Amino acid sequence: MNENVSKPVILIVDDDKNICKMIEATLHKEKKYEIRTALNGEACMNIIREETPDLALLDIQMPGMDGLETLKQIKEEDSRIQVVMMTAHGTIERAVTSMKSGAYDFLTKPFARDRLIVTVDNALMNSSLRKEVDELRTELKGKYSFGNIIGQSGGIQDVFKALSKVVDSNVTVLIQGESGTGKELIARATHFLSKSRADKPFVAVNCSALPESLLESELFGHEKGSFTGAAGKRIGKFEQANGGTIFLDEIGLMSPATQAKILRILQEREFERVGGNELIKVSVRIISATNKDLEEEMKNGNFREDLYYRLSVFPIKLPPLRDRKEDIPLLATHFRKKYSEQEGKNIEDINPDALELLMNYNWPGNVRELENAIERAVVLSSDKEITPKDLPQAVRSIGEKQIYESDNTLASWIEKLEQEALRQALLECEGNISKTAKKLGIGRATIYRKAKKYGLTMITNN
Repeated sequence: MNENVSKPVILIVDDDKNICKMIEATLHKEKKYEIRTALNGEACMNIIREETPDLALLDIQMPGMDGLETLKQIKEEDSRIQVVMMTAHGTIERAVTSMKSGAYDFLTKPFARDRLIVTVDNALMNSSLRKEVDELRTELKGKYSFGNIIGQSGGIQDVFKALSKVVDSNVTVLIQGESGTGKELIARATHFLSKSRADKPFVAVNCSALPESLLESELFGHEKGSFTGAAGKRIGKFEQANGGTIFLDEIGLMSPATQAKILRILQEREFERVGGNELIKVSVRIISATNKDLEEEMKNGNFREDLYYRLSVFPIKLPPLRDRKEDIPLLATHFRKKYSEQEGKNIEDINPDALELLMNYNWPGNVRELENAIERAVVLSSDKEITPKDLPQAVRSIGEKQIYESDNTLASWIEKLEQEALRQALLECEGNISKTAKKLGIGRATIYRKAKKYGLTMITNN
């Protein structure tokens, strides 16, 4: 054995010193464990707080803090520690109860050496697998996310890498992408991952949601009496964001007059409130976003060229979901977990047929539309998995549309129609062959043969 590889640490907890010595001697012969012992629950917890063992062999019947209470405290301290309960014949029922509380297994005294070794090795293997899963989950979180943005496709990973270089700078960022691609999430992540601005304000302004007459006042504030209805002084968004970040969404919809004032802030870092004469200086990072082609808008005279180049010092193009379909399973799983927890439901998976529909749909509303679809599916699902019937009609119908988007032969079209009709009928009849045969007006044997041919789910014991 490589001496540089640390051995698993096993903690033996029993109020009988002789049993502790017997188990320790047995495990020492294997020469692959580090052994610790404790004679009661309190001593056990002291050891665990100083040195986290991989496995605890815990007697269920101990004076003072018994095995069940000690198990509870171990799991509260570190749920990754595997626990095997040791019990006499009269306390087997309590040992079974302990497994419901998180114990991995139990040994009935007296136990044979081979039984001890097998149980220990199995528990340690389980511990190792859980640690690998935790490490993988941490790795995936770091590798496939930027703040709250998730993705493993090349396009979105390029976005993550680019943004990671500028989170701590003051450079202006222009995020371009279709509606629903997550432009505001990217802006928020860029702000909250910044070491210097994360604890300062993040202020978002939707430029398309405000009429031009109010947008200037919203951004820069106004003095009392500066216009009809200005009953008092108002602090604008730029002042509110001082020291932090202001996010200007749909900036392509700003009027030329407001564009000129934004340009001045970028150049001078100062402005005046509407109706005021005082110059107000701010230190604020500007991140803007648009779903318009600003270069085209410049050519058409709708957007200032000088402002465009000021805003797009660091341009980011977010790919639409249809161009990063390998991210759909990752995103769908994330949303399934999120809304299952939110709705208090135990939905563990997405049915392969449902996932295929998600993958084939083009998602014109991008990630926002996918999130809404999964939230809806979680609410509608009456099972432990999301199935095609839980998805929106627009997503379900994509299978029907694809039948007609092929340039194959007539025979191939007929076969696809047959497959789709059988799939839909089995879905509606919940896989019941008899009901499906009656619905389609064909024999059970035909249903069975064709369902098997197309790999469709059915219930044979009916």
